[in-house]
Order: sequence, then structure tokens, then C-alpha cells
Amino acid sequence: MRYEKSCGAIVYRRSHGNIEILLIRHINSGHWSFPKGHVESGETEIETAVREIKEETAIDVLIDPTFRETVSYSPKRDTQKIVVYFIARARNYNFMPQKEEISEVRWVDIGYVSHLLTYENDKNIVMKAKNIIKNIRQ
Repeated sequence: MRYEKSCGAIVYRRSHGNIEILLIRHINSGHWSFPKGHVESGETEIETAVREIKEETAIDVLIDPTFRETVSYSPKRDTQKIVVYFIARARNYNFMPQKEEISEVRWVDIGYVSHLLTYENDKNIVMKAKNIIKNIRQ
């Protein structure tokens, strides 16, 4: 059995009184999800999440380490993958998709995010994050 670990975040911003979540669409699969990626040697989970978000979207973030949720699944036979998600506040809002991996990046109203997400695991994570994000003072 092969094991993989990725880290990412539910990235949010406040815009005109609304809360928006950053979603990415993958080139290969076409599915909508949150920015995330593989842990590199010597990195912490938070360092991985910050780096991957920046690489995939050009967004700088501030991670909230008090929210840490994990998802586990098998992307292919004999492989077990764990993804660690944090909540992160965007420090800038202008994105640029990573050409090699990401076909589209979009800020989506928090009330509509679940309609766009492809996987149930992601929908469950965003449901857990919603109330926390709504109660964060900025």
C-alpha cells in the first residue's frame, strides 16, 4: 500500500459584506475543489498549504491552525491518500491559475460553494468551515 499526504485550505475573503470561498478547477479531471498539494520533505502541514495555495492560485494566505480537518480516500488501487484542510484568509484577491494543473480559479459565494464542489468530502469540509468563517472578526 502506498500512502500520500496533501495539505490545503478553504480560502475565504469578505467582499461587499459577503463571504466568498476560493475554488479551483483541475485541468485533468475537471472537478472543482480547494487548493491543495503534496507535502514536500521537511515541510509542516501549514507550510505545505501556504505554498500550494500560492503555487496554484498566486494568492497569499494567513492560515488559521485551530481548524484542521482530514479527508481520507483511495485515488487509485493500492494508494491511500490523506488530505489535511485548514481555514485561510486571503491576503490578496487577484488570482492567476497555475497553467500546468488548474484550468479555472473562482471566488464563490459561501452559500453557493456546495453546488459547485464535485466531491461529498469537500462539501462536508466546507459545511464544517462555514460557521467558523462567518464568526471570524476581521
